[in-house]
Amino acid sequence: MTTKTADVPSGERQQDDGRRVGGSRALALLLVITGAAGLLAAWVITLDKFKLLEDPDFVPGCSLNPVVSCGNIMESDQSSAFGFPNPMLGLVTYGIVVCVGMSLLAGARFPRWYWLTLNAGMLFGVGFCLWLMYQSLYNINALCLWCCLAWVATIFMFWYVTAHNIRQGLLPAPSWLRAFFDEFTWVLPVLHTGIIGMLILTRWWDFWTS
Repeated sequence: MTTKTADVPSGERQQDDGRRVGGSRALALLLVITGAAGLLAAWVITLDKFKLLEDPDFVPGCSLNPVVSCGNIMESDQSSAFGFPNPMLGLVTYGIVVCVGMSLLAGARFPRWYWLTLNAGMLFGVGFCLWLMYQSLYNINALCLWCCLAWVATIFMFWYVTAHNIRQGLLPAPSWLRAFFDEFTWVLPVLHTGIIGMLILTRWWDFWTS
């Protein structure tokens, strides 16, 4: 008796009797790059947060004007949603993403539960970033460029890992959706990022155009 494997690209299918799945070099590099970008953003924000705690008059380097004002973000209640500075969570989670990407580059293969756990963590990350984005745009009324970098990094890693899991059959999906992610994986992360960019543009349209 033979077992039919999922119809996925040969470059991304690295399965060992259906129980462990690897990833393409492109996916691994994307995780390393986006994880490193998020880690950089979290590191810079953490340092500035500590400086701000030491000196209330400290002005972060990314506080450029009334709208692009990292200091206002760091001083808000939303910047410590879990009782500690949000970027400290990023230092851990983005570091894990980098480690996963490096492991895939080394040829690692993971069981289904590992990929789904990674996907769930990134889903939480995207949801948390969307909440922070809403708070930034409509409650705090300020924008942090380093936060924007972390948002974009999280969006891209989430959609590409989701696409990988669907293409590999780790997440149940109809054949047309697998085919869509096979050809147009880039569409949803670009569209997602573009919508956020449009919201930022329209939120402060008068300021950008003045």
